[in-house]
Parts: sequence; C-alpha cells; structure tokens
Amino acid sequence: MERNVEQDRESVKKRYSRRWAIWGIMALAFMVVFFHRLAVGVVRDDLVASFGLSDGAFGTLASMYFFAYMLMQIPVGMLADSLGARVIVSAGVALSGVGSLLFAFAPSEAWLYPARFLVGLSVATVFVSILKIISQWFLPEEFATMTGYTNFLGNLGGLLAQTPLAWLVVLFTWRGTFAGIGVFSLVLAFCCYRIIRNSPEDAGLPPLVEEGGKGGGAKDLLPALAEVFRSRGLFASSMVNAMFVGTYFALAGAWGVPFLNAVYGFDKTRAANHVVLLILGAMFGGIILGWFSDRLGRRRPPILFFGGIYLVLWALLIFWPGGRLPEGILKPYLFAMGFSCMSFAISFAVVKEVNAPRFAGMAVSVLNVWGFLSMALLSPAIGVLLDHFSAGAPLEIAYQRSFWVCFLAVAAGFVCAFFVPETRCRNVYVPRVPAPPR
Repeated sequence: MERNVEQDRESVKKRYSRRWAIWGIMALAFMVVFFHRLAVGVVRDDLVASFGLSDGAFGTLASMYFFAYMLMQIPVGMLADSLGARVIVSAGVALSGVGSLLFAFAPSEAWLYPARFLVGLSVATVFVSILKIISQWFLPEEFATMTGYTNFLGNLGGLLAQTPLAWLVVLFTWRGTFAGIGVFSLVLAFCCYRIIRNSPEDAGLPPLVEEGGKGGGAKDLLPALAEVFRSRGLFASSMVNAMFVGTYFALAGAWGVPFLNAVYGFDKTRAANHVVLLILGAMFGGIILGWFSDRLGRRRPPILFFGGIYLVLWALLIFWPGGRLPEGILKPYLFAMGFSCMSFAISFAVVKEVNAPRFAGMAVSVLNVWGFLSMALLSPAIGVLLDHFSAGAPLEIAYQRSFWVCFLAVAAGFVCAFFVPETRCRNVYVPRVPAPPR
C-alpha cells in the first residue's frame, strides 16, 4: 500500500513538471505568432521604400495574415481534437519559417502577399492547440489563468516586434531580420515535436481531467461542430472577442506606429516605444484579468467592467477636440487601452465551459474565426478611410475620422457582453438529448 501511494505521488510530480515544459515550448511558439502579427507595422516605411505601397495596399498586406488565420481556425480546431497538438503545431511552425523566408527574399510587391498569407495560415495552428493542451494538462479552475499567462508571453513576442525589431532592422535590414526569424522557426518546430505530448496519457501518465484528451473519430467532428455552433452564448462571446481583439490589433499591429509618426511627429523608434506600452498593458491585463475571473468565480462582470473602460478610451480618441490627445497622457492611455482590452480573453473560458470538454479545441476555434475576421477587415478598412480622408483634411483629423470604425466596433462588442452566459468558472455543458421517435 505504501509503495502504491509513493508511486502515485511520483506520477503526480512528473505530470505537473512535464506540463510546464509542454506549455512553455508552445508559449514560445505563440511568441513567434505574435511577432509576425505585429511586425509589419514597424517595417511599413521599409516596405514602402522598397515597393512603393499605398496606405490601402499596406492595410491589405497587414490583413493577409488575419484572413489566412481566420480560414484555418475551424480546420485547426478539428485537427487539434482529432490528431492532437503535437503534429499540427510542429508542422505549422515549420511552415511559418518557410513563409518568413519567402517574405524576406520577396523580389517584388506581388510576393509579399502570398508570403504573409502563408505565415498566417501556418501559425494559426498554435493558439487553439495551446488551449487544447491547457484543457488536458491543467485543472478547469486554472484555465482562464493559464490563458492569461499564454497571452502574456504571446504579447511579449509582440513586444519584440516593436522597438527591438526597429533596432534589428537598422542593424540587419528588414530582409535579414525576417530571414533570421524564419531560420529560428524551423529550429523551434523541431523542438516542438520532441517535447509536446497531447495529453498526460500520451506521456504514460494518468489523466488530470475527466473525459481524456481524445475528441473522437472523424465521423464525430461534423456533429460536434454543429453542436458548438448551437452552444449557448456563442454569438455574444464571439462578438466581444471579435470587436475587442480586432480593434486592438488594428492599432498595435498595423496603424499605431504610422499614427504616432503622422500625428505626433515621432520617429519609428519613439513611436514603437509608445506602442510597446499598449502591448505591455495587454500582457499584464491578460494575466491579471484571467486570474481575477478565476478567483472571483465569475465571467461576465469582469468582461463588462473592463470592456466598458476600453470603450471609454476609444471614445476619448474619437471625440477629443482636434483629433490629438495631449502627448503627456499618451503612455498611460495606451497602457490602459491594452490592459482593458484583454477582457476579451475571458470569452475563451466561457466557450470552453459551455461545450463538451473533449471538443474544447473546436469550440475555441469557432470563437477565433470571428476575431480574425474582424482583424482582417479592420486594418484595410482604416487604410481605405485614410486614403479618402487625408486628401482634404489634416492628418490628425483623417486618423480621427478613420478610427470611428474601431469605436463603433468596440461599442457593438460591449453591448454583446451583456448577453455572455455566466458559467461561474465551471463546465455547464448539457448534452443535447435527441427527441424520442413519434
């Protein structure tokens, strides 16, 4: 009996130590995802100098990543629930390295678009797979907290895509920098395959959560997908996610640096330093809000409170006289914007908790579709509006008018937050029982 107890203790210790290595390598891959997501805004001037891109063309280039990412979400969710995270993450990170190399050596503008599309297509495998791994290697009451940690490290990758990227571009040119990240991605893909295991059972350990890590056979996937689409509160949660995350990445990933350059006269490095505050806010907001929601035992109140702050901050940018906030408040303003925006991350916990645990990957992927559709549409929309308004107005007014689309999106998301179901941080999935035959 004592020997069995000791074996159980050793098993638990191994299980808990192994999960951090698995999550850690996937979080590193997620940092690469964020680097690609935000890097294009910093190298905008270099791309314009090399290829003569207009504002509309740049917005389209920025959106190629998000369109590709969006298209892959449901397939990735199905693959995460069937094949598992190990294979699809390793393959995706390797393919992102190829896309980065193609971007680095693009001979003309026409090559930039498929290269960025390929990167978006491939890195789409990572986030859904991380949440699937968290659902199997961590306890249910740790889910929002671990999602926050994941977003923290992801945004750290976005942080590297600001001032550090600007320095690297000066030292090695934009082509050399993207070639380097391509080679790093290929090495990282190999490490992912060696370290990741889909569930504790795959590592020879007992399951940490009930219902295991297997999502069922291929014949189960389409009915499960249909059930996810019918799940309670999916639309409301998706709209909160889409409107908040889309506006954040429109600013952090594409238009933040150009906005600060045009309206405040900041050079690239100083503008990137300010966008860093937006990303830092998101990093700490992801951790603190996820932890706060788990400890509070509630999902909807934190989304409403911090989502309301996010809406007020966009309103300040839209309604401030002259279209130019005082330079002295820019840093705390951007930090607060990033922090409050991360209330959207709680929606991932909500959709996981209203769906069957074995199909957690698919549920998260469906939610993610709308977020990346929003990202794909907002960046080019701002570019088109800027091309229109900048012809007859000062740049600060042109940006203010163009950012109206972001304000309206956040307002719509905030309204939808009132309809997000309250799960009280536990799984509330109720299987649908077929109607008896007449």
